[in-house]
Amino acid sequence: MKKSTLLLVALAAGMLQAHVSGAQVFGQFAGAPPIGVNARLFGAYGSFTKSESELLTQLRLSFYPNVDFGFQGGLSRVSVQDRSRTSVKIGGDFKALVVKSGPSAPFDLSLGAAIGISSAEDFTLLSIGPGVVFSRTLGSGGASVTPYLGAMLLFTRSDLDNSNDTDVSLPLRFGAEYAPNADLRLVLELQVAASDQVNDDVKLTLGANFPF
Repeated sequence: MKKSTLLLVALAAGMLQAHVSGAQVFGQFAGAPPIGVNARLFGAYGSFTKSESELLTQLRLSFYPNVDFGFQGGLSRVSVQDRSRTSVKIGGDFKALVVKSGPSAPFDLSLGAAIGISSAEDFTLLSIGPGVVFSRTLGSGGASVTPYLGAMLLFTRSDLDNSNDTDVSLPLRFGAEYAPNADLRLVLELQVAASDQVNDDVKLTLGANFPF
């Protein structure tokens, strides 16, 4: 078995063994390959958990080969300690392609990092951490689908009323991006939080990416 395949199997096994209990920062929303140099991508997403409904937009840019940057913003309605609040979300991330799929590798692999802030009345979450994403694009010429698997090591500072806490979690992202044509990519993503005590266990995201 090739080393790249062994790495993917080992990571997946580690994820399956993790204890599930808690939170997520915004999401992966796409596979590993960054967009092209001087290209742009706009995304819009709706996400749902047991205690939060979220509308988020994203703009991605690239100024260097195999590296891109994303900027996210949106609103959510979140229930914390039996009280509903409207939260403002702002975030940013970058990712860099380190393995490209081909004869010697069965998948694309990117490394990166992200930061996100969710702020409401008497309630703030600040999260930051590195991440990894694997993906493989299936199909060529016309329609294609890109299944992806991502994970982050997320450090979160939460402030609620007069109390605060710091937590470390492992959000896991399982998703697919379906491109029926060159101008549209539909996204379905399931995010599961491991080893965290801040938010909900599961987050479902539906959305679309529009390259331009």
